[in-house]
Amino acid sequence: MNQESEHLIEIEDLHFAYGENQVFKGINMKISRGNVVSILGVGGSGKSTLLRLIGGQLKPSRGCVKVNGRVVHELDYDGLFELRRNLGLMFQAGGLFSDLSVYDNIAFPMRELTDLPEQMIHDLVLMKLHAVGLRGTTRLMPSELSGGMARRVALARAIALDPMLTMYDEPFAGLDPISLNVIAELIRRLNDALHATSIVVTYDVSESLKVVDYAYLIHDGVVQAEGPSQELLDSDAPFVVQFLHAQPTGPVAFHMKSEPYQDDLRIASK
Repeated sequence: MNQESEHLIEIEDLHFAYGENQVFKGINMKISRGNVVSILGVGGSGKSTLLRLIGGQLKPSRGCVKVNGRVVHELDYDGLFELRRNLGLMFQAGGLFSDLSVYDNIAFPMRELTDLPEQMIHDLVLMKLHAVGLRGTTRLMPSELSGGMARRVALARAIALDPMLTMYDEPFAGLDPISLNVIAELIRRLNDALHATSIVVTYDVSESLKVVDYAYLIHDGVVQAEGPSQELLDSDAPFVVQFLHAQPTGPVAFHMKSEPYQDDLRIASK
């Protein structure tokens, strides 16, 4: 198997900034087909930004992101649209259409992006909802769902078209322990059933490391560590130890860089 066919995503020397805020300073990643990969990092480390670069919403200032052998930022409109038809995204806040029923939320991408007859769409919607355990919610509105149920519906919509790559942006945020475990297991099971590739962006260490094949830890614009779950858990690197074991002291400071506190107080009092 050659390098291009083995890795669905290849990120090389990726640099990106929002104005003067340098988010990435040379990220390198290779994500193999069929794997569930976790991108871990503290809040503000650029995890969601990385998904936008993969999906072509943003362009790097240097380096490149390749998906299925194609450089994303070099694609024209038609090429980018074709790529996105093969991507699924579970938004950080769920992103369900509030004025559409659960059924219509799942059916939406099928109606917009395919010419499938309505009867087939009906069967596919029920199939996706059954996969996440919510076939009985078709007539409910998003406002009638619990937080965990809404997450599962969002997951079903993300896989509505059986994408080659599904990206999950903070899928565990705000969930109770039971719902969190259900979502984590669903991501693993659905990825294997669809023979797809999944990226899970999260700061939840314990759940993500249970179900992923490989994980990247990013901080300060670079990949600080990478590897299979157990390899990372066994690491003695200071950042890895602090992050994975939630230690209050270490390379990651609680306070953002700023002027000395006393200097700020003097300036404000003048």
